[in-house]
Amino acid sequence: MKTAAKLAAALALCLPFAAHAHDVWIVPSSTVLSGTDSWITVDAAVGNDKFYFNHAPLRLDGLTVTAPDGNAADAENINRGKLRSTFDLQLKQAGTYRVAVVNDGVFARWKEDGKNKRYFGKADGLAQAVPAKADELEVSQSLGRVETFVTAGKPSAVKPVGRGLELAPVTHPNDLFTDEAATFQMLLDGQPAADLDVTVVPGGSRYRDKVGEIAVKTGKDGKFSIKWPQPGLYWIEAGMEDAKVTVPQAKKRRLSYAGTVEVLQP
Repeated sequence: MKTAAKLAAALALCLPFAAHAHDVWIVPSSTVLSGTDSWITVDAAVGNDKFYFNHAPLRLDGLTVTAPDGNAADAENINRGKLRSTFDLQLKQAGTYRVAVVNDGVFARWKEDGKNKRYFGKADGLAQAVPAKADELEVSQSLGRVETFVTAGKPSAVKPVGRGLELAPVTHPNDLFTDEAATFQMLLDGQPAADLDVTVVPGGSRYRDKVGEIAVKTGKDGKFSIKWPQPGLYWIEAGMEDAKVTVPQAKKRRLSYAGTVEVLQP
């Protein structure tokens, strides 16, 4: 990717509010399959419209696939094109797979000889990237999760990761139907994320006059409920900031979450 596209993808992951950056998502070719030994292809992108490839591919450096037994599963045929990244996944086990791209790094901005400079990457590369006499240096730590869920055969429990902002299903993410209420819990470092603003957007927005986003807020237990108005893909997004940094130069931590689920007609 060119430098501008790289920066856009990086900002989309590290900024907590989607309105200020391009959206990011992962879309599987299927979310529910019968039996095992099936294959899926997964698309990952950064764009202006949900689930349409019109800006840049999502970098897959932080790709993590968790199999139903809790062990890591290998993605195959990983490729990054001009507008999207893709990979294949063989579902060898019965149960639910958690497919995620996790960004864990730092974002820095400063002035050098009067010119604006930026760095986005791993924390251990910050010292080399930023000069000792950087002017107006601002460093923030970022932790973002972009994910989806896929089930082969009978659904299995999805265990929390315990780090950053994440969705903990109460209603299974591959058991969603229109006109039925679903409940999820947002966690922050494994604990309920209370009073968190969550945005839910149905796919197909480019064919509607309005985006149709649904705004909800988590309760004290971190839970929120939603009744799906129509079948299709949905994008679930949340973001926040705190001061729980582990990088000495950073003053704040930016956390973001973006998940894709599919809602079926009963």
